[in-house]
Amino acid sequence: MPSEVETLVARLQHLALHDKEAQAALARLSAASDPDPDPNALGLHDVMLGGWYNEEAGELAPGFAISAEDIVIDAGCGDGGALNFCAKRGAHVILADIDAARVERARRWIEASAARRVETHVTDGNPLPLADASATRVICMEVLEHVDDPAAFLTELVRVGRPGALYLLTVPDVVQENLQKHLAPPLYFEKPNHVRVFERAAFETLVRASGLTIDGRSYYGFFWAVWWLLFWTCDVSFEGTVRHPVLDNWARTWSAVLASKDGMRIKHLMDRFLPKNQVIVARKPDAAASG
Repeated sequence: MPSEVETLVARLQHLALHDKEAQAALARLSAASDPDPDPNALGLHDVMLGGWYNEEAGELAPGFAISAEDIVIDAGCGDGGALNFCAKRGAHVILADIDAARVERARRWIEASAARRVETHVTDGNPLPLADASATRVICMEVLEHVDDPAAFLTELVRVGRPGALYLLTVPDVVQENLQKHLAPPLYFEKPNHVRVFERAAFETLVRASGLTIDGRSYYGFFWAVWWLLFWTCDVSFEGTVRHPVLDNWARTWSAVLASKDGMRIKHLMDRFLPKNQVIVARKPDAAASG
């Protein structure tokens, strides 16, 4: 039986047949032991080891499968990384973000894919310019911590989902956010950045209060949680490729940990202990269940 690392490499090789980003990641990533890993390539490697972007299972995230029959909206799509995976599955994808430039960049990238339809909206999500019950899959990753009224925003997401629709919801985890408060500049926790921190129980309560049922909870991103804590100690900007000896040394260390005999066990433990994000996969009850 192939190891998890071997399975990852095979997955990247499959993606690289048609995807330049995967080709670049594969070129920089030699199993888990690149002696000088690019942090972004290592971050992709790390998240894929956790079951994300899983071509074999057809899952964007564990428990969140995508098929060609799906209509997928990403509210706060950013540069479109999640929807690019969905587009490759042949889905109808809907990009929605407040940043018009990012929506346009994502559109140009995704339109070259196998998506059966690409739809774009520049919107703050209040309300979403979509009809009721428009989507079978709803993605909202690292957005709720930015909005003034997360309950109202989530109500809009529930409105546009069809009965039975799946929801992929993520927010930064409370532990690493509270650590960030001691290192990040104050503006990191001011509009338009993070205006709230979600305790784990409060995040679950918010989702349930919207009328969704929770299928699963998970945590990921220890590598990025530490990277961001170190980032604030380095004199670097957000623009372009972020490289610094401290950040590069952390990437080398984590790459070596993953390549060790207990690497995956350590990863799973640390992803739960100090994750970058908490994840909920939820479902909108179908008409029969809600009746």
